[in-house]
Amino acid sequence: MKRLAGSILGVVVTAGLVAPPATAAPAVKQPVAEGYGGAVATVDLDASKVALGVLKQGGNAMDAVVAGAAALGVTEPYSAGLAGGGFIVYYDAKRNKVINIDGRETAPAAMTATTFEGIPFADAVTSGLSVGVPGSVAQWDLALRRYGTLSLREALKPAADLADRGFVVDQTFYDQTAANAARFADFTSTAALYLPGGQPPAVGSTFRNPDLARTYRELGRRGPSWLYGGPLGQDLVATVKNPPVTPGSTRNVRPGLMELADLRAYRALTPEPTHVRYQGLDVYGMAPPSSGGSTVGEALNILEATGKVTLSAYLDASRLAFADRNAYVGDPAYVNVPLRELLSQQYAKERACLIGETALPNPAAPGSPDGRYGPCPSAAPGTKAEPLPEGPETTHLVATDQWGNVAAYNITIEQTGGSGIVVPGRGILLNNQLTDFTFGPAPGDPNLPAPGKRPRSSMAPTIVLKHGKPFLAVGSPGGATIITTVLQILLNRLDFGMSLPEAVEAPRASQRNIPATQAEQAFIAQYGDELTAKGHVFAVTSEIGAATALEFLGRGRVQAVAEPVRRGGGSALVVRAG
Repeated sequence: MKRLAGSILGVVVTAGLVAPPATAAPAVKQPVAEGYGGAVATVDLDASKVALGVLKQGGNAMDAVVAGAAALGVTEPYSAGLAGGGFIVYYDAKRNKVINIDGRETAPAAMTATTFEGIPFADAVTSGLSVGVPGSVAQWDLALRRYGTLSLREALKPAADLADRGFVVDQTFYDQTAANAARFADFTSTAALYLPGGQPPAVGSTFRNPDLARTYRELGRRGPSWLYGGPLGQDLVATVKNPPVTPGSTRNVRPGLMELADLRAYRALTPEPTHVRYQGLDVYGMAPPSSGGSTVGEALNILEATGKVTLSAYLDASRLAFADRNAYVGDPAYVNVPLRELLSQQYAKERACLIGETALPNPAAPGSPDGRYGPCPSAAPGTKAEPLPEGPETTHLVATDQWGNVAAYNITIEQTGGSGIVVPGRGILLNNQLTDFTFGPAPGDPNLPAPGKRPRSSMAPTIVLKHGKPFLAVGSPGGATIITTVLQILLNRLDFGMSLPEAVEAPRASQRNIPATQAEQAFIAQYGDELTAKGHVFAVTSEIGAATALEFLGRGRVQAVAEPVRRGGGSALVVRAG
C-alpha cells in the first residue's frame, strides 16, 4: 500500500470435544475468490461453505445468507445466533430494487427510560436485564418467505448438521472463549457448553453443540411461533428472568424484564433503505434504528461537497456525521429522525464548509438539519463525552447468486459472547443488545430505552449500484467502528485508487467525534505524521473491523473479498472459479 500513501493524503447440553482426525488436512481460508454463478464471503470457512452449498443447489442469495447466518450461530456463536438480531440490505434483481429487512431486537414492554440509570455498564453487559427480544428468527422467516426459495426448515438444516458434526476450534474461537471465561463460568449452562472441564476448548479440537442442533431442527419443524410465544420462547423468558447462576458466584446478575407477550408482539420490519448519490453511484444502506445508512450516507455527501477527498477530510466528515448521528438518530417509531435532511445535498454543503486544511476541534457540535441552509455556520464546540470501548462484536456476510440478487447481512448478539447466558438445554447464547441504548439520565436523547423500542445500531450493510446494477456490497462488524470501516473501504475503492482486496486490507482509522481518532498501528505508521501535522490526534487500537465485500466485474463475473488477517481472516468462495 505504500505506493498509495502520497495520493491518499493529497487526492482529492454439553459440548463434545474430540481430537480431530490425524489425517485431516487443515482448513485453509482464502480471502479473495473470483468467478461465476454466485459468491459468498463470511469470517468463517464452514459458514461460507454452507452458504455456497445453498447456491450450488439452486438457492438464491437470500437463502444463502440466512443459511450462512444460522451456520455462524454454530461457529461464531459469540457474535451471531437465533437469539440475536440484525439488518439485511438486499438487491432484488427481478424487481431491480433494494430493500431493507429490520430484525433488530426490541425492549420488553416493562422497560422505561430510567431502567438502566445508576447501573454500571459492565454490570448490565452480563445480565438478564440487557437481553432484548430477539429478531433473527422473525427476520429469517420474513426474508425467506418474501425473497427466498427455501423453507426455514431447509435453510436451518445445514447449520443443524454442522452443530452435530462439529467444527475445528481455531485460535480466534479459543481467544474469544478465554476472554469470556470468567463470566461464562458464572452460569452453569454456559460453563457446561463453552468451558468443558473448566477450560476453553483447545485449538485443534472439535467442538460440537448437539443442543443447538436439536433446537434448529425443532425450530425448522415448528416454525417461528415455537419461539414467539411457544415452548422455546418460554425457555428463553425463564432464563432471562432467572439466569442459571453458578452456586457460589459473586457476580451481581440482574434478572430481565422480558415476558412471553413481548415475544408474541415481535415483528420484523421492511423500512425504505437510505439512499445517496456519490460520484454518480447509488449507495443504499440500512434505515433507522440503524445509524449505519444515515451516517455513511451523510459523510459521503459531506466529502463530495468538499470537492477534495483526502484522509484528513474523511476523518472530519466522519466526526461531523457522528455528531449528527448521536443527536438525531434513534428508533423512528419513537423519535422524529430528520433522515431526509440529514441526507440532503444542501445540508451536506452546510456541514462541508466547516472542513478546512486543519482538523476540526473535538467534539464537533451537531448541525441543524431543518431545511433552512445559508452561509457557513460557526464551528461551535459540542458537548464532550467519553466514548464506550468498541470491540470486534457482530459479524457480516455477503452473497450473490446466478440471477444477480445480492445480500449484505449484519447479524449480532451485541458484545462478543452476548450476555454470557446460555439457555439450558437449547445451546443458544442470549444477546445483550439493550446495552446499545443510552443509559442516561439524558433528557431528549433519541436513544433512551422505552417499551418495545429498538436500540440504535451502527450496523451498516451497504449495496452500491452503478447504472442501476450491483457494483459493490460491503459491511463489517466492530460496534460503532462499523460505520467508519464501511466508509473507509468505499473511499479506498472509489477515491484512492485501490482494488477491493486492497481497500479491505488497508490499515484503518475511526473518528467518531471522539478526542483521539482510533487507528491501527499500520495506519499511524503510514499516515500519522502528515495527519498529526494537520491537528489530528491518534490512539492506537489493535484492530478495526472484519469486513466482507463483493464487487461485480461485468459479464457475470464477481469478486468476493474477506479479511486476510483481521479476526483470523475470512473466507471468500465462488460457485465456479474463473
